[in-house]
Amino acid sequence: MKTVLITGASRGIGAAAAQLFANRGYRVAVNYHRSRREAEALAGELGGIAVQADVSDAAQVQKMVDNVLEKFCQLDILVCNAGIAQQKLFGDLTDADWRHMFGVNVDGMFYTIRAVLPHFIHNKAGRIITVSSMWGQVGASCEVAYSASKAAVIGLTRALAKELGPSGITVNCVAPGVIATEMNAHLDASALETLREETPLGAIGTPRDAAESICFLASEAAQFITGQVIAPNGGLVI
Repeated sequence: MKTVLITGASRGIGAAAAQLFANRGYRVAVNYHRSRREAEALAGELGGIAVQADVSDAAQVQKMVDNVLEKFCQLDILVCNAGIAQQKLFGDLTDADWRHMFGVNVDGMFYTIRAVLPHFIHNKAGRIITVSSMWGQVGASCEVAYSASKAAVIGLTRALAKELGPSGITVNCVAPGVIATEMNAHLDASALETLREETPLGAIGTPRDAAESICFLASEAAQFITGQVIAPNGGLVI
């Protein structure tokens, strides 16, 4: 039985991925930062474990990974899903805004992969799946910090895939479009309707839509895929 660690898995895309992995026979470690109740409830439902860590803190991340390996004695898949978003004019961004965005979205991914990598390299196997955004591909007005951080996720994914390929480790990215999650809860009905109309498939995505792509990249069907970006966005960005 394979084990997967998913960061930011207490809700949204991360929670949907945790449910899919568990349904497909994986053991699941659900990472959370502050949403302890939700994470523990989900982990209990799935027969997994909840592990707390602020991914922007290297020491907490290392402790989290050590806890997962102590509990399950193995780790096969890492999903770097934890992330934050912010809408703000570029000129209004503060140093703290910028550093917090990159601290979670980029540093968090770096710390988590670094902590897991010795185990993967020792086993000459492993799947790393990062989560970016369509705005990491094309950029978004009033979301410069977010877009830049998510573009960095894509760049890291592609470069790391080249570096880790000889060790039998794949590294791929999922870049969702507009998904009905708490992160997009600030959008009113009119804005969501406009986005739906602009999407060729005429729908707003669900967390499961993105989670299915994550699970595919972890599956045997994706064993010859690495360094790629899969974009479940309904055709909004092509």
